[in-house]
Amino acid sequence: MLNTISHGTPGDLPPLLIAHGLYGSARNWGVIAKRLSDSRQVVAVDMPNHGDSDWTAPHDYPHMAQALAEVIEDLGGKADVLGHSMGGKAAMMLALTQGHLLRKLVVADIAPVPYSHTQQQYIEAMKAVDLSKVTRRSEAEDQLAEHGVDRSLQSFFTQSLDVANRRWRLNLDQLSADMAGIIGFPQVDGSWDGPTLFLSGGESDYVRPEHRQTILALFPKARFMKIPGAGHWLHAEKPREFEATVRAWLDA
Repeated sequence: MLNTISHGTPGDLPPLLIAHGLYGSARNWGVIAKRLSDSRQVVAVDMPNHGDSDWTAPHDYPHMAQALAEVIEDLGGKADVLGHSMGGKAAMMLALTQGHLLRKLVVADIAPVPYSHTQQQYIEAMKAVDLSKVTRRSEAEDQLAEHGVDRSLQSFFTQSLDVANRRWRLNLDQLSADMAGIIGFPQVDGSWDGPTLFLSGGESDYVRPEHRQTILALFPKARFMKIPGAGHWLHAEKPREFEATVRAWLDA
């Protein structure tokens, strides 16, 4: 089963399961998860091939959805689910294939469509870091900068760096091999008619007007909201606004 970090205790409300995006981890969501746990149990997962979860193949959405399903079943069989980017696609796949496990769904800045922008360049940058010369994260960040990684992403990537053992907590080879599927989305028959919030960054172009027809065909009860001034990493850029919006939606 996936590695999890749990906050709060089980109560009257269903637990909230958080699925991070590509190159992320459960730790990235610690502050938001802890704040939301004042009224419910919140469980953040390390997705397959990330963090302390197992390295498995293939890295595709049916397998990621099944991994999330196993966590929910272990929690009692029903949960609210929040997924960002890759985690949002995995959460959508879970809803479309095992919808009985979800009460509400929040999809953060992603749509159930294929994208053309690859994330391969970041894998190449992380692979290019000479870990034998790294004794602290800042040294890895300096090397990432030399390979063209924006400053805002350097610290994000190095959160998945095990400095003591000089290794990435990311299965970079597997993620590279399955990149086409990660930026894509499988063809799925059927739909999920549960309450679904598509929450996007106001400055992001990941969820576009032309995506709405596809979204509504799969999630007919979908609602759409934007957080002004936020980009794709809306939960990191506007954490309080993100938390307040998610809380209001789940508690409605």
